Amino acid sequence: MYKNLFLKYLQYERRLSENTLRSYENDLSQFIGFVEFDLTKDSIQLIDEKKIRSWIVNLMEKDFSPISVNRKISTLKAFFKFLLKEKKILSNPMDKIISPKKNKKLPVFVEETQINNLLNNYSFGQDYVGVRNKTIIEMFYNTGMRLSELINLRDDDVDLKKNSIKVLGKRNKERIIPVNFQFSSFLSDYKEIRRDFQKENEINWFFLTNKGNKMYPYFVYNIVNKYLNLVTTIERKSPHILRHTFATHMLNNGANLNAIKELLGHSSLAATQIYTHNTFEKLKDIYKQAHPRA
Repeated sequence: MYKNLFLKYLQYERRLSENTLRSYENDLSQFIGFVEFDLTKDSIQLIDEKKIRSWIVNLMEKDFSPISVNRKISTLKAFFKFLLKEKKILSNPMDKIISPKKNKKLPVFVEETQINNLLNNYSFGQDYVGVRNKTIIEMFYNTGMRLSELINLRDDDVDLKKNSIKVLGKRNKERIIPVNFQFSSFLSDYKEIRRDFQKENEINWFFLTNKGNKMYPYFVYNIVNKYLNLVTTIERKSPHILRHTFATHMLNNGANLNAIKELLGHSSLAATQIYTHNTFEKLKDIYKQAHPRA
């Protein structure tokens, strides 16, 4: 039986773990049970792409997730590739099989009314810690920068005369993010308060901890999480959610997708296009609420 031959190959030549071997064996057993062949020399030649597609359809009708189905397809690909290598079959029926697409998770974001409520109506305090915390939220929401980019921001990167911020993104790629005059003025006020908090800032980090040191990821995460808890019930309340919020709100308000790509520092447009799904979902909701026959 070719199934046992394949499993021995995985065990002794590929040296796969017991759990992985068990997964391969279960997947093949399910397939054998469906096609009702024992996968011997005589029966293996009867398996073609139609039978394999029928099995895939059967799995999806039983509500197997695309991830599970793709794993089982990978098992069959490895199995038939092995048989072809061993010259047990003349052609590979998996060559014409296309794996089902995985469901894309839409980026979670904070609603405009909620973020405006937080920034306009909640008191952060007038001391350095309060103003800094609000500035961090504002910075994420106004620029869409990453957590690491905010932590490594220096005074020299924030050009208040040109109303722009220089950030060092992934793969040490620099980009310039424009900011409006109102936010630039807000940043100027923050720097004045920070100067009173700590006159000497030798390394010139733009944001400082309560003790005047460079910020670190968990510190910033706690700040963002604390304040987003005041206005939203979404499960994740992280700095990256504010990056999603920036991009989604920009797109919802008419910004060009290519412009958002540049602002976020994405290497390709494909990474930015995920935000169009949120916009489409919003349009569907508006249509359902507004159209008399929806």
